[in-house]
Amino acid sequence: MTEPAGGGRGPHADAVRVLDGWRAPDEAQDAVRREFLRHLAEHPDGTLRECVAGHVTASTIVLDDSRARVLLTLHRKIGAWLQLGGHCEPGDATLAGAALREATEESGIEGLRPLPGPARLDRHAVRCHPEGSWHLDVQFVALAPPGARHTISAESADLRWFPLDGLPEPTDDVVRRLVGAASRLVTG
Repeated sequence: MTEPAGGGRGPHADAVRVLDGWRAPDEAQDAVRREFLRHLAEHPDGTLRECVAGHVTASTIVLDDSRARVLLTLHRKIGAWLQLGGHCEPGDATLAGAALREATEESGIEGLRPLPGPARLDRHAVRCHPEGSWHLDVQFVALAPPGARHTISAESADLRWFPLDGLPEPTDDVVRRLVGAASRLVTG
């Protein structure tokens, strides 16, 4: 097991714990998991935005209570439909907590119910640092309470529910794979 930084507390230690214990669904995801753990072992600040080499982020795909629709944000800066999420903050104790905080802030929906553990991992280039920096995104799933009403945040140009089999454009393969993983998790 990888030794967590920060005396075993905070998002770095939690990321190590979560990734050490996560059973990846396939070899490709397990390779990404090992890459994330290597990054965290080499970077005690690896969950903070200030880590220029890359940093762990936490995102959430939100499904409605019927599990038939997904809430996506049209990201103002990126111009594409994405899941909710973002950077870990110094006050975050866990990755799942950071993902839930971000999803609640960006959707305005109180009472989101997170499913246990990550659904997927994704590594992608970022715009918050110069070329060569990465987001190491740990992706979670949460269920909205019945009758949930969302509110568009300042980060979003739009925020809407879409059928799982009717995702909007532009939506990238990362979101499509995450929606597929979420659908498999909730349908067993």
